[in-house]
Amino acid sequence: MIPPTPPGPWVHLDSSPIPETGATLHLLRQGDAYSIQVGSNELMTNLDRRSEQALASIACARLRDRPRARILIGGLGMGFTLRAALAALGPEARVVVAELVPAVVAWARGPLAHLFGDSLDDPRVEIVVGDVNRLIQSGPERFDAILLDVDNGPSGMTRRENDRLYDRWGLRRAHYALTRGGILGIWSGKPDRRFKARLRLHGFAVDEVRVRANGGADGPRHVLWFGIRPEAGIGM
Repeated sequence: MIPPTPPGPWVHLDSSPIPETGATLHLLRQGDAYSIQVGSNELMTNLDRRSEQALASIACARLRDRPRARILIGGLGMGFTLRAALAALGPEARVVVAELVPAVVAWARGPLAHLFGDSLDDPRVEIVVGDVNRLIQSGPERFDAILLDVDNGPSGMTRRENDRLYDRWGLRRAHYALTRGGILGIWSGKPDRRFKARLRLHGFAVDEVRVRANGGADGPRHVLWFGIRPEAGIGM
């Protein structure tokens, strides 16, 4: 039996600074594998995408009674959360994606275009280059779901300002921005009991789901939290 040909070394495709951090994002390719890294730390790869897909598919399945649901996604990444949301939502839904780094949007239309398909041109989609925190603060009860896949979750790697999404004030703002019965979905690279308790403390009913990143039995297991704003009462 002839062994498979090794994919070869990683090839650097592009780099971009992350605003206000001094850190740099790198896009690399090795055969059919793509990786976005900060320094030597991998933020995401197209090989491990099941948890990003599950973040959207689980949340949107709970919004089936809202045909005009408005979804905010924090972080464009490689588009797996966006594509899963579009697959689960109807034609009257709307999806706003906030991406801080302009180069990530350029990669989505360039070297990663095959991963995005036609999702960026879907009439339901609006891409906003900017901080998702500003959109969360843009008004009360604007979104039926807020899905955050930003900076590896509550234990951030790249930008101290991202902590504002996950601290007590960030959770209060998210609660305010959600409709009653709305969902705050958060992706994390690892469990965090304190953060889960913080979600409950700030008015959310919480479900925790653990998903294998690659769908196999031995891949890394990521954590998804789904915080539901109560239908009645302020819940704060």
